[in-house]
Amino acid sequence: MTKASQNLLAILDLEPLEANLFRGDCQRPGLEPVYGGQLIGQSIVAASRTVDNRMAHSLHGYFIKPGEPHVPILYKVEALRDGKSYSMRRITAIQHGNAILSALASFHAGEENPPLDHQDPMPGVPPPEDLTIEKLSKQPLFAKLPERIRRWYEPGTPVELPDRPIDLRPVEIGHHVGQKSGDGRVHYWFKVAAKLPDDLAFHVGALAYASDWSLLDAAMARYGRTLFDRRISPVTLDHAMWFHRPFRADDWLLYAQDSPSAQLGRGFTRGLIFKRDGTLVASVVQEASMRERR
Repeated sequence: MTKASQNLLAILDLEPLEANLFRGDCQRPGLEPVYGGQLIGQSIVAASRTVDNRMAHSLHGYFIKPGEPHVPILYKVEALRDGKSYSMRRITAIQHGNAILSALASFHAGEENPPLDHQDPMPGVPPPEDLTIEKLSKQPLFAKLPERIRRWYEPGTPVELPDRPIDLRPVEIGHHVGQKSGDGRVHYWFKVAAKLPDDLAFHVGALAYASDWSLLDAAMARYGRTLFDRRISPVTLDHAMWFHRPFRADDWLLYAQDSPSAQLGRGFTRGLIFKRDGTLVASVVQEASMRERR
């Protein structure tokens, strides 16, 4: 198991302090603020630890304050409902006695022979084997990528950097250098860098962790801008996920992202996450404050 994957497990394997209270460490000490995906991932794991034999099917979170990466985070879980089929939990992430994230998570016992079962098809994109660094580096735009972006995709880098426990293979790279995309669609394959235990909470937490990665790129791509554009100040406001079907976060998953709207200083983005066989496993939406810097 790689150092990065061990680090991800350490992030998601929260320390129980007492009933419905957990403590989580930060991923990137010394770098601010705390990565939003970490807060989302740890929140859903904390809630999962208070529910028996039910799968998380939705999570809605609001980012209240930036988190400090050198300070442990407390997760307080409140049981709002335990019905015959559904359980609901409220999660509050706390630092210095103040809430930095508030979330609601819902869990479902499942249904036999559901009357409705459909999904949108997976976009037709190359498989991850066709998007290796050897092939990626041959693209003319690769040399123009910012160094930080290029390091994400270079051999070994995703599993060696302590803050990059997710292996990424982009379908498009033009948006990283300001190439304009009329529909703002962005796709990439991702998976946890090494095998995770079979514990479902870890896979749900890892998917939540990865789901916050690069989602705002879809909004910026419509204007030929990047998240490194110093003229724009993007700050994530909220994050919501729905978990549709079983999956493993250590298998390749396709993240298809777009941005159907931006208005009044806010950008709205969404994503669909598919297994390799085309099965839709999760949906994600996010809104961010996206203002011109003064």
